[in-house]
Amino acid sequence: MSAWVLPDHIADVLPSEARHIEELRRELLDTARGYGYELVMPPLLEHLESLLTGTGEALDLQTFKLVDQLSGRTLGLRADTTPQVARIDAHLLGRAGLTRLCYCGPVLHTRPARPHATREPLQLGAEIYGHAGPEADLEILQLALDCLRAARVGDLQVDLADARIVNSLLQAEAISDALRHDIHAALAIKDGSAIARLTDDFSPANRDGLRALVGLYGDVAVLDKAAQCLPATPAITEALTQLRWLAAQIPGAAISFDLGDSRGYAYYSGMRFAIYAKGASDALARGGRYDGVGAVFGHRIDRDRPAVGFSLDLKELVSAVTPLALRAAIRAPWGNSASLRSAITSLRSRGDTVVCVLPGHESEVDEFHCDRELVEAAGQWVVQAL
Repeated sequence: MSAWVLPDHIADVLPSEARHIEELRRELLDTARGYGYELVMPPLLEHLESLLTGTGEALDLQTFKLVDQLSGRTLGLRADTTPQVARIDAHLLGRAGLTRLCYCGPVLHTRPARPHATREPLQLGAEIYGHAGPEADLEILQLALDCLRAARVGDLQVDLADARIVNSLLQAEAISDALRHDIHAALAIKDGSAIARLTDDFSPANRDGLRALVGLYGDVAVLDKAAQCLPATPAITEALTQLRWLAAQIPGAAISFDLGDSRGYAYYSGMRFAIYAKGASDALARGGRYDGVGAVFGHRIDRDRPAVGFSLDLKELVSAVTPLALRAAIRAPWGNSASLRSAITSLRSRGDTVVCVLPGHESEVDEFHCDRELVEAAGQWVVQAL
């Protein structure tokens, strides 16, 4: 095998795409900072038990494992950054009040999340810890939307759900983890016949509610229909009320609901959302509420904090948006004169890109699309249009 061949679903990022990704990274992190989010940089690898604490089987299967040659313990290469940020909030910061954190870095997956996806996403996200109310849900959703708008994604579609609806229908039933998994899997693909078979022994209210969830997707009218056909448990009533309130607070985006969507059921505890661009088959950003995610890190009960956040893959995002025009550069001759070097330094210090043409390379392709040239005129170095 050739030494330059990379593993499946792993790829180099070449200059034009790398430039676009970096522009998006800066733009989106600045957007988060504008909301008051602090940047953190968790390590790429940790002890496996720390990475997988409280995350469920799905993340375990996605995590690369290796043995630490120093300690002999098993390490993992992170497949998701959220557990690490929860650890930072729970044990390193230890704040009693509100904490807003953001991050951006690579994660590694043992298998691609979907056909043609990379196994090395560049994950960007934001988290709020310490507020249980829907105000935090709204803020994180608004931030996710503003990040996509900063990336110049138009015609956004927000799909809303709430984990409390399915959980409320299942908690009243004494079922095995295997049956719970099968029900969630059937709901994910809207398999009504499987739901009917799997819930045959359930109480009538919960059985009928789970079967109804298969068809409870669409516009805001779905909430009215759900209120009529789902049991009026406190959790379901609160979930429907908060979904209605949340949808009313989001201008400029189309809103839909999928009340039977239970992806990430082992993780989410409340509102969850996915944001799509018009015509896209998969979401550009996902998020929701996952209260208590930090409580599993040790024995400190006081770190059982409410949490809500979102994440996206910059590599996937960059493929869905039009790249920004490359900022034109200035071409300069190579030379040793102090005046030339001073002129180049001055231009670069004010933010211009100055490309020096090395001897013998004057006829090569201009990768930076220089539209100006630094020339000497009457003993002064001046910039002229090409």
